[in-house]
Amino acid sequence: MEESQVIKVENVTKKYGNFVAVNDISFEINDHEVVGFLGPNGAGKSTTMNMITGFIEPTKGKIVVDGYDISKSPKKAKASIGYMPEGVPLYYDLTVKEFISYMADLKNVKRKDKKEAIENVMKETGLLDVQNKLTKNLSRGYKQRVSLAGALIGNPDVLILDEPTVGLDPKQIAEIRELIKSLGKKHTVILSSHILSEVSQICERVIIINHGKIVAVDTPEHLEKETQNDNRIVITVEENENKLQDVCEKIKDIKSVKLLNNNDDGTVRYLITAKADSDVRKELFKVLPKNDITIFELKNDENTLEDAFLRIINEKDEEYNVQKEAEKASKNNVKLKKEKGGKK
Repeated sequence: MEESQVIKVENVTKKYGNFVAVNDISFEINDHEVVGFLGPNGAGKSTTMNMITGFIEPTKGKIVVDGYDISKSPKKAKASIGYMPEGVPLYYDLTVKEFISYMADLKNVKRKDKKEAIENVMKETGLLDVQNKLTKNLSRGYKQRVSLAGALIGNPDVLILDEPTVGLDPKQIAEIRELIKSLGKKHTVILSSHILSEVSQICERVIIINHGKIVAVDTPEHLEKETQNDNRIVITVEENENKLQDVCEKIKDIKSVKLLNNNDDGTVRYLITAKADSDVRKELFKVLPKNDITIFELKNDENTLEDAFLRIINEKDEEYNVQKEAEKASKNNVKLKKEKGGKK
């Protein structure tokens, strides 16, 4: 069965005067997908999310949400979207239940369905026990849940969550992550987060934007695999006054050895980087004992989504800088030609 597209972004550009914040981007998100939207600060990520929600209009291009063009049918498109902004903006003089009720009114939830809808959303987000508390008196974790409940009321097809776990403690982060995972079974979710380990655990696909352009659309696993140029091994050995580094220099496929930390039990951890097509583990097991180096642990250090993200962004930054230098040189050449022509 063909997957249905819930969000379609087609050749979208957003300009502010001469500044191009988003430059001719296109992507699609399917029904019930959980997608991570990533990018460094100033990359165009927030601008794109604001265009999808209908908060700002694109300069060029088209955005379709649940079959409706966000520019031509904004009310129908926005009815399909639940948005949880970064920073948890709440009305602090309202109780939890009053805030969700207010959001239900904004979303035109039918009067006959409103009470049940509010109860269901509070149950889903774990807010029943605090429903009569003022939102200003809640912990950060509960405030995040209230903001999420506000996005969920009205049962929108699309949830856009901007930094949903920022400022939370590890227990609260784990709880919100599990909640977002469960929401992916009933909604299409776009998740923006600076915590890339979180995106890797929750999202099925990631979209990476840099300098206003889409630079990658793929699964976290495939990005991690495709961007790993080296074979990395973490090894724990008995403390040996850098003897390991001396021995590893003699193994031809090893590129570098980096000390990670000294442990309290008299062992030392190192990161060994070898050529991508070379497995040096067998050689290490053979050579190190001969040099009186006891191995306590040896394991592959897998590439993470953060590693993949940084490699992609750095490569694109280099390309962007080269392009800008070429444009600058071209403009200078044109200027010089004009000046020479004027002197004649």
